[in-house]
Amino acid sequence: MKLENIPSPIIIQNFITESGAVYPSLPLSFTLSGQPLHSAPIVLVNHALTGNAQVTGENGWWSDLIGDGKTIDTHKFTILAFNVPGNGNDSFIIENYLDFKTRDIARIFLQGLEALQIEQVFAIIGGSVGGGVAWEILALAPNITEHLIPIATDWKSTDWMIANCFLQEQILNNSSKPIEDARIHAMLCYRSPESFKEKFQRTINQDLLIFNIESWLAHHGNKLQKRYQLASYKLMNQLLKTIDITRNSEDFETLISKSNAAIHIIAINSDLFFTPKENLETYNELKKFKNNVSYSEIDSVHGHDAFLIEYKQLDHLLADIFKAETIAK
Repeated sequence: MKLENIPSPIIIQNFITESGAVYPSLPLSFTLSGQPLHSAPIVLVNHALTGNAQVTGENGWWSDLIGDGKTIDTHKFTILAFNVPGNGNDSFIIENYLDFKTRDIARIFLQGLEALQIEQVFAIIGGSVGGGVAWEILALAPNITEHLIPIATDWKSTDWMIANCFLQEQILNNSSKPIEDARIHAMLCYRSPESFKEKFQRTINQDLLIFNIESWLAHHGNKLQKRYQLASYKLMNQLLKTIDITRNSEDFETLISKSNAAIHIIAINSDLFFTPKENLETYNELKKFKNNVSYSEIDSVHGHDAFLIEYKQLDHLLADIFKAETIAK
């Protein structure tokens, strides 16, 4: 796989957020992999809450899906991924996380595409909050992509999502071990009761004399604390809470009917965070005014995190989009 050197960040100048906060300079770092820019169809990949722009290669969080001969084949596509500014992947920190909403990130990414002289991409794909950013990008720039692939996400944060993000925010602002404790709560939303039952079976950790589910949760909290920053967690949680393409804008149908992009909604049947019921409602709404939409489900006990686990199912669900394109070219 041709992995290009990570270029210098794009500097977004004089950015004003929707809430009116002024940022004289925002660094937008990114990765390019696969084919050289402007030589092949471009796939924009948006990362989730604790993710980053390293989507493929040895340390890539989606390298089972993206790479040589993989579903999103780096021999056939250019893969572009931006770091959400303030996600902790560089030294830039955003302390006033309430300045930002998901749409601000979509606006920043669109400025990034403009700086790279990209007028249209082949596909925008993202899971969870990354998929929320993808929806916001399409609402702002209806002609930016041929395919929108939102996975385990929706065009708006539901009351249930907002409630969980509110609890996360309370933990992050008030706990003596904010990252660890917030992560422990989050894992309950990212997985499912069935997933825990299958994995742990109420077994005991004989060294610690506690339940294995407890030691596993503590391990995840500790692991994240070592690699993640509190300011980044607060920011990304705020973005998860504020997905809504219709906020201060037009209604869903008016916004999305401006786009000719094919929309492929992928839900997870056990997702407790972005529930399949909500995704199905979105699909049924889309079908009323749009022909090129599809809905499919990953069948998994693993809950929301299944989009990071069930690669074979994702490969199957995405094959028609990415493999048909490579044949056409």
